[in-house]
Amino acid sequence: MNQNTLRSREQLIGWLLLIPALLLLFLVFTYPIGRAFWLGFFTQNLGTQLQPRFSGLANYGRLLGDGRFWQSLWNTTIFTTVSILLELLIGMAIALVLDKSFRGRGLIRTVVLIPWALPTAVMGLAWAWIFNDQYGVANDILRILGQDTVTWLGEPAWAMIALIIADVWKTTPFIAIILLAGLQSISADLYEAHAIDGANPVQSFKQITLPLLTPQILIALLFRFAQSFGIFDLVQVMTGGGPAGATEMVSIYIYATVRRYLDFGYGAALVVVTFLLLIATVIMVSFLLSKTKINVTGGR
Repeated sequence: MNQNTLRSREQLIGWLLLIPALLLLFLVFTYPIGRAFWLGFFTQNLGTQLQPRFSGLANYGRLLGDGRFWQSLWNTTIFTTVSILLELLIGMAIALVLDKSFRGRGLIRTVVLIPWALPTAVMGLAWAWIFNDQYGVANDILRILGQDTVTWLGEPAWAMIALIIADVWKTTPFIAIILLAGLQSISADLYEAHAIDGANPVQSFKQITLPLLTPQILIALLFRFAQSFGIFDLVQVMTGGGPAGATEMVSIYIYATVRRYLDFGYGAALVVVTFLLLIATVIMVSFLLSKTKINVTGGR
C-alpha cells in the first residue's frame, strides 16, 4: 500500500469519525441560526398575529430606527470593552505571578479558578446582595472608610460599574489560565540569554513575553468578546437591564422582545444582526491570529 492510499484512507476515517460531531453541530447551531435568518423576513407577533406573514426587510428597516436597540448595543459595547480590558490586565498580572516557582503554587492555581467555575446566576445573586444599598457589604466598606454610601444598582452609572466588577471577578481567571499556558510554553533559556545581554525584567517582558504571548492574548480576547457580547444571566439576575435601561444589553433586549412582547419576527432579526456582528469580529481576530503564528519550543 503506497503512501497516498494510506493517507486517503486515514482522511476518510477522519471524516467518518467527524460525522456525529457535525450532525450535533448542525442540530444545535446551524439549524437555529438558519431558522432565525428565515424568520427575520417574516412578521409574527403572537399578541396580534398567529400566522407569520412575509415582510421582506421590514424587520431590519425597523431595527435601523429602533433607539432602544442602539442603546442596548452601546451598553453592550461599553460593558464588553471595559470588562475585557480589565480582565486582560489583571489576568496578565495573575498569570505572571502563577508562572513563578513558589511553595503552594498548585493550590493557588486551583483557588484562582474557583470564581470561574461557580455558576454565573448564583454569583449574580451574591453580587446583587453585596451591592445592595441598604445592607450590602460594598456600602458597609464605604461607611467604615468614612465615605458616602452609593445606590449601586439604582443609578445608571453605578449599576454598570457594579456589573463590570462582578464580571471581572468572575471571568478574569479564564484569561489568566490561558495566558499562563502560553507563559509555560516560553523557554526559560530565552530570558536567561536576554538577562546576560543586560536586559532588565521590564525589557524582557516587552521584547520576549508579549510577542510570544500574542496568539494566546488574541485567543483569550476572542473567547471573552463572544461571551461578554452575549452576556445574559449576570445582568438578568443583578439588574434586569435597569435602571431605566441603563444596563440593558442586546441579549436582554432580544429576550424581552421574544418573551415579553412575543414578537418573534423582529426578535429573529435582532438575533441575526447580533450574530453577524460577532462573526465579523471573529473573522477580524482570526486574521490577526494568522499573522502572529509563532513556534515556541522548550516549554517549562
